[in-house]
Amino acid sequence: MAEATLRAGFSMGDHTLLVPNVLFAENRRRLCQRLRENTSVLQNAFILLQGGESLSLYDTDVEYVFRQEPYFQWMFGVKEPNFYGVVEVSTGKTLLFMPRLPEEFAVWMGRLHSTDDVKKMYSVDEVHYVDDIVSVLKKYNPSVLLTLNGVNTDSGQTVREAAFDGINEFTVNNKLLHPEIAECRVIKSDLELKVLRYVNKISSDAHIHVMRTVRAGMMEYQAEATFLNYVYLVGGCRHVAYTCICTSGDNGSILHYGHAGAPNDRCINDGDMCLFDMGASYCGYTSDITCSFPVSGKFTKDQAVIYNAVLKANMAVMNAAKPGVSWVDMHTLANRVLLAELRDAGLLQGDVDEMMKAGLGAIFQPHGLGHFMGLDTHDVGGYLEGTPSRPTEPGLNRLRTARVLEKGMVITIEPGCYFSDVLLDKALANPEQAKFMVPEEIERFRNFGGVRIEDDVIITEDGVENMTKVPRTIEEIEAVMTEKSELVPSAPVGKACAC
Repeated sequence: MAEATLRAGFSMGDHTLLVPNVLFAENRRRLCQRLRENTSVLQNAFILLQGGESLSLYDTDVEYVFRQEPYFQWMFGVKEPNFYGVVEVSTGKTLLFMPRLPEEFAVWMGRLHSTDDVKKMYSVDEVHYVDDIVSVLKKYNPSVLLTLNGVNTDSGQTVREAAFDGINEFTVNNKLLHPEIAECRVIKSDLELKVLRYVNKISSDAHIHVMRTVRAGMMEYQAEATFLNYVYLVGGCRHVAYTCICTSGDNGSILHYGHAGAPNDRCINDGDMCLFDMGASYCGYTSDITCSFPVSGKFTKDQAVIYNAVLKANMAVMNAAKPGVSWVDMHTLANRVLLAELRDAGLLQGDVDEMMKAGLGAIFQPHGLGHFMGLDTHDVGGYLEGTPSRPTEPGLNRLRTARVLEKGMVITIEPGCYFSDVLLDKALANPEQAKFMVPEEIERFRNFGGVRIEDDVIITEDGVENMTKVPRTIEEIEAVMTEKSELVPSAPVGKACAC
């Protein structure tokens, strides 16, 4: 096996970022510290997590490309399937349990790792085989095994709790761990932020490359393919954070376009606005960037009006967000700015305060302002016990968190303005909302699509650090789109983006 494969840490080559194993050790240390401060945690408690499994496509022998379960990735950084991880809370001592594979697997999979190999790869204290987990744990005589069991408030799904033959011989608590580890994931460490900056830089460069190469007559999926090729070839990002959303024209009003029923398969026409929402993933950490621009490279008057309205909403939040600020207030601020801009442009009429009370913001921006980001695109911790509950008002009820911002959070700022027939018809049929709308102007924008401007930011001591590095003003976009794009940057990415 090549030496690079056994290197302690994650890397996709010298031109990419080396993610050291100390990142995961630091995550384990932070979690153990929180648990030790929790008076409900018994002495000699051990954390037990089960990693992701290798899965086949339906009933075939074709496997999905494996991606590690995010909580397991956060704690251990293990890239292979079917592992278990155990951590002694009092000391942080870490044990990994790897599957015992038959010898003939080497024919198909390459030389099999030994336990010593895995210990070196992941910088842990001990490595054993999964079939020895009961006997090994009995030697430590844990007072309790803390297993992970809780609901993801974005998906509504429950995280898989660790289980193995013989676990009933131990005392298990599946209530204490989830809120503690989820809260740890909300606040990023300095090392995690380095990885997030790297994947944002690669994704930003890929968006710029797409802007410089897209042309009328191309298919939407060809823009997607350009992005996928760039982040993998240049940045070593084998995975993307989510299915790419590559809309053009009226498709821009569809928030999660790109799904199986609409797989980025429309021809991009001259005069269209493009809304491309794409982000790469590196070592499990994600980015989530949306760029909106005209395929022609030059904004029309109408395109400029809507784009600048969204940009002003984005910048208003960017300038106001800081520790101690409510994310609900940031969403409200974005909607207020957007509605005021639409009124000044002649699409709406009347008092903005009254528009807000009527819920008009949710007609033009039906989604929440943004979401936590980390190992998941919509990262965990949005509605943990003890944090503000989900609002019920239109638009606000789509927020993925209502928390007060804290230093170390990573969140997206992504206001948008969309002309969705379904929502426009609903508003025009509602007297409380229709009175603010100028029908002939609204009608003129029926096939416009939408604009979204999405940046990934770190909450700092007194504001935000914007990790997204793409052109945002109309002048910057038009200038960039006139330039020729090179596939590989002149400076090695690993050195330019070592953070």
